[in-house]
Amino acid sequence: MLEALIIILVVGAIAGWLAGLLVQGTGFGLLGDIVVGILGALVTGFFLPQVGIVLAFGGGILGSIIAAFIGAVILLVIVKLIKKLLS
Repeated sequence: MLEALIIILVVGAIAGWLAGLLVQGTGFGLLGDIVVGILGALVTGFFLPQVGIVLAFGGGILGSIIAAFIGAVILLVIVKLIKKLLS
């Protein structure tokens, strides 16, 4: 159980950090990057199949990081658009 939690945090941190580098102006710090990465994994794992988009990168940590990265980028773009509309 502890190992799974550590893996989730590491995957989320890497994916969120990479997404933050790609989507400029949305840096949230290390803790925020972890949260964005984990939420990104949820986006790709749950919401995308609901709209008919399925990502298949194979198993393992690398596939999880890629999927979480894509979800995190989607999430950061949405956040950036909302911030732009509200300002």
